[in-house]
Amino acid sequence: MRPAPQPTRVKLTIDVVVDSSLWKEPGKMRSAVRRAVAQAASTQSTSGAELAIVLTDDSAIRQLNRMWRGIDTPTNVLSFPAAAKQAADEPLHLGDIVLAYQTIAREARAEHKPLAHHVAHLAVHGYLHLIGYDHERDADAVAMERAERDILHSLAIPDPYRHNTTKGPTKRPIPKTAPRSAPRHGKTA
Repeated sequence: MRPAPQPTRVKLTIDVVVDSSLWKEPGKMRSAVRRAVAQAASTQSTSGAELAIVLTDDSAIRQLNRMWRGIDTPTNVLSFPAAAKQAADEPLHLGDIVLAYQTIAREARAEHKPLAHHVAHLAVHGYLHLIGYDHERDADAVAMERAERDILHSLAIPDPYRHNTTKGPTKRPIPKTAPRSAPRHGKTA
């Protein structure tokens, strides 16, 4: 008697697009975000899905922030969860994550963190938004930060909140009228 075949686990597909020449080491940053999001997906049992990550600049993310959230400033990361209804015969598209170089680089310098660590953290943060985490309420922020810490720890990246002098992430509410596919935002504006 032969053993039953084991189900094949389809891995997460992560497309990374570099949309700004400010990203001086695009290969290193592509690798950092892919590795971080793949680790996050493995801890959250996400497989057989796909998502896109766009490495852009403050100008582009400011336009997105203004258009989708009504906030006319750049931010470090925006997440655009995919629409709830998708074709059954296609891989599940989780959504898109957009990262802005200047804001992230400025934050990394101010917090004395390696750029790759901060990029990885924000990619994980964005990914968690795609799968439903949020930080609008204190209890949700604590759960999200715990997940981020655990994922980053498994990547040997230090706790990103260790030197945070504020109580949790800066929170800006998403307008109540925003559609499900409206972006979720990062820690700062």
